[in-house]
Amino acid sequence: MQKVARTLLSIAFAVGAVFISHSSAQVDTPTAGAVFVMTNDVNRNEIISFSRAADGSLREGRRFVTGGRGTGGVTDPLESQGSLTLSQNHSFLLAVNAGSGEVSVFLVRGSNLTLVDRVPSGGGEPNAVAQRGNLVYVVNVGGSSNVTGFRLSAAGQLNRIANSTRFLTTNNSEAASLAFSPDGQFLVVTERATNNIDVFHVQDDGMLGPIVVNQDSDPGAFAVTFSRTGAALVAETGPAGGVNASTIASYAINPNGTLAPITIDIPTLANATCWDVATPDGQWVYTSNPGSATISGFSISETGALTPLGATVVGTNPSGSANLDVTVSADSKFLYTLDSGTGTISIFGINSDGSLNNLGEGGSFSATAGFNGIAAF
Repeated sequence: MQKVARTLLSIAFAVGAVFISHSSAQVDTPTAGAVFVMTNDVNRNEIISFSRAADGSLREGRRFVTGGRGTGGVTDPLESQGSLTLSQNHSFLLAVNAGSGEVSVFLVRGSNLTLVDRVPSGGGEPNAVAQRGNLVYVVNVGGSSNVTGFRLSAAGQLNRIANSTRFLTTNNSEAASLAFSPDGQFLVVTERATNNIDVFHVQDDGMLGPIVVNQDSDPGAFAVTFSRTGAALVAETGPAGGVNASTIASYAINPNGTLAPITIDIPTLANATCWDVATPDGQWVYTSNPGSATISGFSISETGALTPLGATVVGTNPSGSANLDVTVSADSKFLYTLDSGTGTISIFGINSDGSLNNLGEGGSFSATAGFNGIAAF
């Protein structure tokens, strides 16, 4: 396990949350935010950082070693959303090391990272992690699929919660994502193999109550995120072999953990819809559709009802991009997709009506090299 002394952490916090990028060729300029992607390299998992300018453009920075190993692979080997997750206050970045069964925690200072902890994930092949307050839960898909809980300290240390492991419905559930509800009352997990949406009540001590199993209304449950008002938003890939058959749905969570449909069976008009992201301002949810190299968009009402934006497809990625995971900047102005097929990040500006402007691409890394995970603030 790698740790940084408390004295160094105190110095790091004192530096502040804004990192100034340095270049001998230009005057130092404050950055508006940052974007991070994970290599998932089988020998040496790393995070690549990018500083974000006010216009959404990206400037590639350093690579930071997680201390663990990924799985390697070609395109989307982890088959998950949330393998790279920023804490709510953007102070910490959590990364899964699926190949070595660990979770790494980085202190975030602008686009600069400092590794502060690395711990066993509580199972095999962790592929997604969720955080709320001082609670962190990890999905492990190797062996017997489970979720395991941790406490996150103010210094970024992860401490496993004793007896917190809860098993999913099958040994090989192919869990793809997990997310806390905004009020912290529930943890929701999606299972690709069973098309189940599992709901756990989060107890006062951070432990999870018994699993409540819900069947998704449409095939291909993959990613779950939440609207600002608490609706669970589920991206669905659709039936095998379907053409433009992917969908998105929204659900309310009843007090007993069952799901009540709000809006279901909404076509994304695209193929292989897997990932979704809601804007922090609560107005929009977007899906990443790698089978069509597109982005679909929907407005979110206060009740969690979804309405397609225009013709639904609001953004087009470059041909062959294989746009995987998707993220939105903290100011809700920019959307970024991890394009595994081309080894780039697509950049979109979010307009006041939810439509997108294609602002080009950033970064340059190995295509079809098994990259997974993207996060931004």
